[in-house]
Amino acid sequence: MITNDTICAISTAPGIGGIAVIRISGKDAVLITERVYKPVRKERLLTDQKPYTLSYGNIIDEKGMIIDEVMVARFVAPHSFTGEDTIEISCHGSLYIQQQIIALLIRNGCRSALPGEFTQRAFVNGKMDLSQAEAVADLIASTSASAHRLALNQMRGGFSNELAKLRTQLLDFASLIELELDFSEEEVEFADRSKLIDLALHIKMVICKLADSFKVGNAIKNGIPTAIIGETNAGKSTLLNCLLHEDRALVSDIHGTTRDVIEDTTVLQGITFRFIDTAGIRDTQDKIESMGIERTFRKLDQAVIILWMIDATGMNENIIRSAGRIIQHCEGKTLFVLLNKTDKLTGQECEEKRELVESLIPLKHSILFISAKTNQGIDNLENQLVTAASLPETGTDDVIVTNARHYEALLHAQEAISRVLDGLHSGISGDFLAQDIRECMHYLGEITGQISTDEILGNIFSKFCIGK
Repeated sequence: MITNDTICAISTAPGIGGIAVIRISGKDAVLITERVYKPVRKERLLTDQKPYTLSYGNIIDEKGMIIDEVMVARFVAPHSFTGEDTIEISCHGSLYIQQQIIALLIRNGCRSALPGEFTQRAFVNGKMDLSQAEAVADLIASTSASAHRLALNQMRGGFSNELAKLRTQLLDFASLIELELDFSEEEVEFADRSKLIDLALHIKMVICKLADSFKVGNAIKNGIPTAIIGETNAGKSTLLNCLLHEDRALVSDIHGTTRDVIEDTTVLQGITFRFIDTAGIRDTQDKIESMGIERTFRKLDQAVIILWMIDATGMNENIIRSAGRIIQHCEGKTLFVLLNKTDKLTGQECEEKRELVESLIPLKHSILFISAKTNQGIDNLENQLVTAASLPETGTDDVIVTNARHYEALLHAQEAISRVLDGLHSGISGDFLAQDIRECMHYLGEITGQISTDEILGNIFSKFCIGK
């Protein structure tokens, strides 16, 4: 990445709105903007404008034509988001106006910013570490109060501070061990082994706690994976549309309509669920439908909650046949058996279906009577889902891991500190201990970017939206 040139991009969401913001960052941000911006107060140059203030004027092209009336904010390095001189132009939200201003800036010396380049420059310039930079993307993508709270805490350095404490303790640990190596011939022992064991145990406990929090963090960030399964025409797609409050999946009386996996998220009482509508399970000679059914079982294995849809008006033999294929994939998961279309049954018939299902399922489960078509029982189902999610309350100071890259690094750090503990108990040589301690520090440093490669950075920031 070239960091000595001046970049520009539209920082507001794509599309037409009342206002759009165009950001310019780099050493020539003010100079380039002055070429296209004329304040209403002509005697006042942009270079004379006080930092962190707004001025009003016009964007004018090479022919002297006014493109738009704008407000311009000036930020002076290092006190800006990127740590560089930065200009933000607030213009009207017309797509034509936005593109005309961007093209004008490029003709006058700017380069179009790459995805995430503003945040990457903030990282390079020491305005934030890598975990904080990744939290910026999480904050933008947050769709629930919990996800917003976790991303904001991480962006403010909550996770980074926890890792910094661990790295400091590990550095002190390594220093003592390596000091002993310098005096190995004298057989001097600077570090009390019992205290080192206590320290290593503490570090391992904190790392394990952070790694274990990923299950909760991933559910909050990406939604709890909830698979909707069952035979064809059981009402799975109707239920998905009902839970999402939109016609997301095609609904038809024809068997085998859903041939691929359909996923979408919704927030129920502050918790994000990722509902997965799967292809109906049945015997078929259709190759495409068979591939969809194979994907159904793969998604079933990945789900945390399973909604097994049963057409309560159907034959008992159908329920028995599908049970044999589904139950084996439900071990260790939260299972809801949804007897659908019960609005067409009498109370006695509903109880008979319940008794049949109870006799078939050895696993812990709940049976709910619903009618996805008429919304009967859907409110109760949503309440049951929220209860089943059982996500702990998270406070503003809680450190919860939400990033898969961080989780992987923590697992490696956990393995390294475990080797340190084994080495301390077995009396292993100090040079091997030091190597494992350094390896633990390495993986923690990967999270914050103290240890990184261009490939890692490129992969992370390429997933950002342009303009951020």
